[in-house]
Amino acid sequence: MLGNGVVGILSESTNKWERRVPLTPSHCAKLLHGGRGKTGVARIIVQPSTKRIHHDSLYEDVGCEISEDLSDCGLILGIKQPKLDMILPDRAYAFFSHTHKAQRENMPLLDKILAEKASLFDYELIVGDHGKRLLAFGKFAGRAGMVDFLHGLGQRYLSLGYSTPFLSLGASYMYSSLAAAKAAVISVGEEIATMGLPSGICPLVFVFTGSGNVSHGAQEIFKLLPHTPMDPCRLPEIFGKAKDPARPAKRVFQVYGCVVTSKDMVEPEEPSKFFDKADYYAHPEHYIPVFHEKIAPYASVIVNCMYWEKRFPQLLTTKQLQDLMSKDCPLVGVCDITCDIGGSLEIVNQTTSIDSPFFRYDPFQDSYHYDLDGEGVICSAVDILPTEFAKEASQHFGDILSQFIGSLISIPNIEELPLHLKRACIAHRGALTPLYEYIRRMQNSDVEDPSRNLEKVYPDKKKYTTLVSLSGHLFDQFLINEALDIIEAAGGSFHLVKCQVGQSTDAMSYSELEVGADDKEVLDRIIDSLTSIANPSVEDGFADITKNKISLKVGKFYENEVEKGYDMKKKNVILILGAGHVCRPAAEFLTSIGSFPSQQVLNSCLEAAFEEQNSIEVVVASLYLKDAEEIIQGIPSATAIQLDVMNHENLHFHISQADVVISLLPASCHNIIATACIELKKHLVTASYVDDSMSKLDEAAKVAGITILGEMGLDPGIDHMMAMKMINEAHKRNGKIRSFTSYCGGLPSPAAANNPLAYKFSWSPAGAIRAGRNPATYRYHGEIVRVNGDHLYDSASRIRLADLPAFALECLPNRNSLLYGELYGIENEASTVFRGTLRYEGFSGVMGALAKIGFFNTEALSTLNNGEKPTYRKALLQLLRLNDNNLDGLAMNEKEITERITTLGICQGEIAVRTAKTIMFLGFHESTEIPASCQSAFDITCLLMEKALVYSGTEQDMVLLHHEIEVDFRDGQPTENHRATLLEFGRTKDGNTTTAMALTVGIPAAVGALLLLANKIQVNGVIRPIMSEVYMPALQILEAYGFKLLEKIE
Repeated sequence: MLGNGVVGILSESTNKWERRVPLTPSHCAKLLHGGRGKTGVARIIVQPSTKRIHHDSLYEDVGCEISEDLSDCGLILGIKQPKLDMILPDRAYAFFSHTHKAQRENMPLLDKILAEKASLFDYELIVGDHGKRLLAFGKFAGRAGMVDFLHGLGQRYLSLGYSTPFLSLGASYMYSSLAAAKAAVISVGEEIATMGLPSGICPLVFVFTGSGNVSHGAQEIFKLLPHTPMDPCRLPEIFGKAKDPARPAKRVFQVYGCVVTSKDMVEPEEPSKFFDKADYYAHPEHYIPVFHEKIAPYASVIVNCMYWEKRFPQLLTTKQLQDLMSKDCPLVGVCDITCDIGGSLEIVNQTTSIDSPFFRYDPFQDSYHYDLDGEGVICSAVDILPTEFAKEASQHFGDILSQFIGSLISIPNIEELPLHLKRACIAHRGALTPLYEYIRRMQNSDVEDPSRNLEKVYPDKKKYTTLVSLSGHLFDQFLINEALDIIEAAGGSFHLVKCQVGQSTDAMSYSELEVGADDKEVLDRIIDSLTSIANPSVEDGFADITKNKISLKVGKFYENEVEKGYDMKKKNVILILGAGHVCRPAAEFLTSIGSFPSQQVLNSCLEAAFEEQNSIEVVVASLYLKDAEEIIQGIPSATAIQLDVMNHENLHFHISQADVVISLLPASCHNIIATACIELKKHLVTASYVDDSMSKLDEAAKVAGITILGEMGLDPGIDHMMAMKMINEAHKRNGKIRSFTSYCGGLPSPAAANNPLAYKFSWSPAGAIRAGRNPATYRYHGEIVRVNGDHLYDSASRIRLADLPAFALECLPNRNSLLYGELYGIENEASTVFRGTLRYEGFSGVMGALAKIGFFNTEALSTLNNGEKPTYRKALLQLLRLNDNNLDGLAMNEKEITERITTLGICQGEIAVRTAKTIMFLGFHESTEIPASCQSAFDITCLLMEKALVYSGTEQDMVLLHHEIEVDFRDGQPTENHRATLLEFGRTKDGNTTTAMALTVGIPAAVGALLLLANKIQVNGVIRPIMSEVYMPALQILEAYGFKLLEKIE
């Protein structure tokens, strides 16, 4: 049956809440309708289920068959382990089996697989070149666990007499999507930021243990609240300030987060020594616990996300907790996302369920209760958290799993499978594969299993024995095979004394083996060989055989191992640095090459066939891994990595593995990146301006034989390319450019321009406000015009575009336009060279009025520091020069604000009315308290604009770029007016909106990388897209992608 092209999907039977699926209907549709020759899938049979997140009918709609009978299937997929009677002979199964570490409780399942001569692939073992698991739900567990606990926290505080914003939050499963749950948490955060938390529960400190995906997921939710990250060493300081009786009690507008790792939990027994992670993992007995003394006394909530083994000190024992609570410790609850029963938190002695997620431990009575109303701390320990976000978790899982289905379903011989799948095969046709033969060996030597007779298990007791401790990635990296092979090859024997296995690829495992030999020299050689695995030095103290014990520092072994790079044999690799809004459209575009809508256009432009789908591998690097992971979610041929570009070694390594680099980081980072690209001879693309520091690298780039393509975005970028195409075409006809004018703006679409300013921000408004103070220079009919930055808004002029008459627009001069006359080679022929920024009409009048009133002033505002409770109303009164306290009760309405603006001589008429409307719209008339983070009118204005002038739901933004040139001809031809326009709106797909700005910046950068990858750009050095070998194919590709580039000549 293996390789027959028929896939089966199991009905999950282990837990009533298990609603996840390995493949969603959309994944099935792609597999079924992509053609068997391409996907390897002929049929998909789905066992019926009434609780699955996707209804049976949705699978039927895309061509799946619904049937209990999976006997026709060669490959059968599930999430959790199926019941034993569901295992059919001679089939291949894929699910989380929890057998590869010889887990005793799951050996009957493995025995059944072997007895039925079936094959078993374990998702947990599918590991990428980066050494991380490709299929995992850890981040979803962290997200769901954190939302659930915040939900319970509100109820717990209410029982303690405090009303908090957390009370309005539901459990994770109550929301239709992860986005909806996040929105609810954000709403809670907004209420905390505006209304605050009762001082009696503050400082509210969340302590997170661990730094893996689970912790990252939990922190992702936490960071949606107004928060301050805390270093563990500062906890006493913050706690002391908050509890200082000299400070008047008031509400607190933020929470605190503290991430702790093993170095914060233990200290060496010997005071003269420092914490060493590798030493701690090898010799935990040399360390004493300090979490209960240095961290726990200041924690309100402990969010446990770390893997723990019995050989390590517990994080918090029952006795330690009882002592802490007797001293008025602020601990309210424990959120044990790891669900580690009897583990690092001793009081967690039971699991909880999704529908009953909490129990309460009373330390004073040493008793457990199942309500939230009495003494003690509340605890959650749900063991199936990811299924609460079943839709997103399944989508994420299937996005990755679907890439492997073609190989799993069509290749009956595992030797022909890709390496990452071959390594994930525990059993094949009824036999353990070579990598996992240790399972049976360890199972047969397991003396912890009370059902086994020690004499039968280990009848040949050797003369000389020694206890060997192996710690590290023994199972997920198959080091246990190497260790056992060494023992047996030397003629020795072993039996398993103790085994504790890591539950993730980030966690260490630990085994104790009694190793024996009849010859002392043979035993010595075995120990020496085992020691050499980690290659520790004598100074490390691990090769002391006289103590009859050896520990392998496997962590150190992996630190010295040569890192693996990306798979460059099959795919071209493009490294994208930066994971902002612009990144995703670039990554999606690059990974879609091969399934490009206008493939013929693409190939004709590139003269290189990117016909194989996913022929480009995109690696997205960010300082914060979670940002990169969010960007690539749902993009199959993309990988997320954490990278600090200031780390020279890591930056060079990842650049060395790529063919082309795209930097979407701030311009200040580009010199460092460009220098590395020159050293490593890798092409670089940026969307930022080419400044002096980049220009100075021109010669070095030429010597290295590489191209650094800058200004490959929208403005600069597409504006260059459209302009140069128009200018060069005119020059070819012997025309002379009399006038060049260019207008560009990122605006709300007309439907979204629904506020008095007719403008919205897709990121911080601070930059836009500062840009309104930049001076400008341009040439108009031969005269140089200079505009002072303070008068920029006053210089705005009304504009109407002939091709888009419905748009009521205005433009502001945009910095130094004269530079573009030089750049485009028209400085000696064009009497007018002007570049402007587009806004809807009236914008500049309102912004200019706000500036004159003082809303953009950065000096400290006295209202914020006069000892009274500062409110937006009071700030407005001061800005309007109404400082008399008697006016604080004045009803500030639109009419009165308009009259005051007119009285002050700021402006009058319609602009005064719109300015007043804007002030009211932003909320300056409200009596809400201003957050302490605001120190100036500029800070307050930015804060309110960031809240009020944002895109909501599926609102679209818009990019409008328009060039006009007037061309004179010497042969008596009439003067021509050439116009080129780009109009692009944000795009919404599957409920997710990509902004027009992100598209028009990210896609050109990706196109630039594509051109370099195809060797279409032959010029080396630091260049802009102003030469035909760049702009001609680039513009064609942009049009083929769907950008609307309109050209007219009159």
